[in-house]
Amino acid sequence: MIVFPNAKINVGLRILNRRDDGYHNIESIMVPVKLADALELTPSADGKFGFTSSGIEIEGDPGDNLCVKAFRLMQSRYQLPEVKIHLHKVIPAGAGLGGGSSDAAFTLRLLNRMFSLRLCNQELGSMAAELGSDCTFFIENRPALAGGRGELLSHADFSLHDYQIAIVKPHFPISTAEAYSLVKPSGIGLPLPEIQGADPEKWKDLLINDFELPVIEKWPEIGDLKQQFMGMGAVYASLSGSGSAVFGLFRSFPHALKEAFGDRFLWTGSAV
Repeated sequence: MIVFPNAKINVGLRILNRRDDGYHNIESIMVPVKLADALELTPSADGKFGFTSSGIEIEGDPGDNLCVKAFRLMQSRYQLPEVKIHLHKVIPAGAGLGGGSSDAAFTLRLLNRMFSLRLCNQELGSMAAELGSDCTFFIENRPALAGGRGELLSHADFSLHDYQIAIVKPHFPISTAEAYSLVKPSGIGLPLPEIQGADPEKWKDLLINDFELPVIEKWPEIGDLKQQFMGMGAVYASLSGSGSAVFGLFRSFPHALKEAFGDRFLWTGSAV
């Protein structure tokens, strides 16, 4: 069975405060987009577990991959037999696009189907929250207001379907831990009533990503990419999450968009 774990972008992100457990409480609107990895799970014919990957190289111990952790978590609860997992990686790590979190959530969803477990989204979301802050979002995979450390979700009356989305990424990742080390909590939430009724062309005066200023101060190229989007006619552009990817919203894509960014260009498409 094959599924396509998609990315997300953060439209605004406010860091409210630091929690006693070391995490931070945030507010952000998360929107799924069609940039996606490919994930295949098959029963293990030899009774042995296997994990392989292709596409973007995955660093580190395979046992630390979130797909593997998701499988082991579900296996421990439901006595699942071993499987073979293949992940074709397209969404880069350290980009603020939630690729690893999406892979984990889609693994849970696929195992639920594959073994006819009949778990509801609430049960899957509870397991996803154990794997990572953004994982729960990808269980329902629709625009949502994220609170807590990112795992508390509520419906957002929010759509980007009238816009085209472009994503670029400089030649470096930014770890979430490093990004948080640069920022101080603002204590200010998103202006939700104003956002949901506003034209995206007004978002630049309403929506703030608290990571953006300190990240741009350390990596000025990110600010250059944002300004390049705005100069090409984007109605809104922002760092996604803790970065390093930058997205722009367009009513229609300008000519030679890909050529303008060269090998920093990642993807164009639409929201899920």
